[in-house]
Amino acid sequence: MEKLLPGALLLSVPSGDATQSDMRGKVFVFPQESATASVYLIPQVKKLLQGLHAVLKSFSAFTCPYSLFSFNTWDQDNELLFFVDRIEEFTLSVGNAEATLQAHQSPLIPQSICASGSRGRKGLRKGYSLGAEAKIILGQEQDSFGGHFDAKQSFVGEVWEVSLGDHILPLSEMCDWCYQDNILNCQALIHEDSEDVVTKPKVWPRSLILSSMICVTSL
Repeated sequence: MEKLLPGALLLSVPSGDATQSDMRGKVFVFPQESATASVYLIPQVKKLLQGLHAVLKSFSAFTCPYSLFSFNTWDQDNELLFFVDRIEEFTLSVGNAEATLQAHQSPLIPQSICASGSRGRKGLRKGYSLGAEAKIILGQEQDSFGGHFDAKQSFVGEVWEVSLGDHILPLSEMCDWCYQDNILNCQALIHEDSEDVVTKPKVWPRSLILSSMICVTSL
């Protein structure tokens, strides 16, 4: 595969099934365990990510392991993966390097995951850049590029305010950048949903979500 120079940009061209939506005040609902329920997120631009921040909010009443966010390229599985192992414990993977993190919170309220880092910082994969040609999937872990989902690792619940930017942000600003990010922007989110995923109005109050933030600053 031809390598891109750092900082090179490619415009993202969605397929005919993709739609661009303003997801403010809305959630993606994954109603049941499934090997097909997924949301494919299409970046607004494609570029090597040498620095990034990512934010998503979710709620699930299930206690089984599940994948929330899976970013794969042709060359590398688990370039960026948020995987919930059990209540109060999840795994963060960057370039297949893993760290298990504890989250002391109630299982009855939503969680907000915020992560930030750069290749120059000490972290899971110092000097590592995320690839430009990526498949980004909500609700499933990709065991191959864009597919091979396992129903036993599928997400059941709600996901909203997903964002991804190409620069580091302090934790105090991450949630406010959901509508301004240049890679994934929930105000203008380009996505393809499987037939078993539905969109509904969000009912969770902001104050409750902010009380259950899981923050990582050493990607």
